Amino acid sequence: MKHLTFLLLCCLTLFSCGNDDERTCRFCSSDQTPEFELCRESNGNASVNGEDTGTNYEAYLNDLIEAGANCGG
Repeated sequence: MKHLTFLLLCCLTLFSCGNDDERTCRFCSSDQTPEFELCRESNGNASVNGEDTGTNYEAYLNDLIEAGANCGG
């Protein structure tokens, strides 16, 4: 039983750490802009239509939403 628990914990750790480097994207739009792709890059920055903004993804997304953008998940 101890071996099974250890194996389960190792698998969970491996899978949870593996997602940190993934690029995740969503589409955003607003009354002022056409639809654009917003991505969280592996370095934690936001990119818009493939261009790294040099800004933290969460901060960039929050600013977009505050400005009235609609960003789907």
